[in-house]
Amino acid sequence: MRKFFTELRGKTVMTNEGDILGYIDNFVMETSTGNIHHVLVMPHNEVDARLFQTDGDGRLILPFKSMRAVRDVVVMELAGR
Repeated sequence: MRKFFTELRGKTVMTNEGDILGYIDNFVMETSTGNIHHVLVMPHNEVDARLFQTDGDGRLILPFKSMRAVRDVVVMELAGR
């Protein structure tokens, strides 16, 4: 299944346990290969961003390989959380 970045931007991101992490703001990709490395997520108000790696804008940096399902929401499988 293929999706455009514009279709994913703004989608709600949840853990596989159903906790809301925030919403997709952007992606980090390797320009020479087009491979996506990370998903940048604007954290939900109730998320403790200190528990995650963040960028200079306070967005959560989540590994793209953790993205498991894309429908109405994006489900991320996060080990150890």
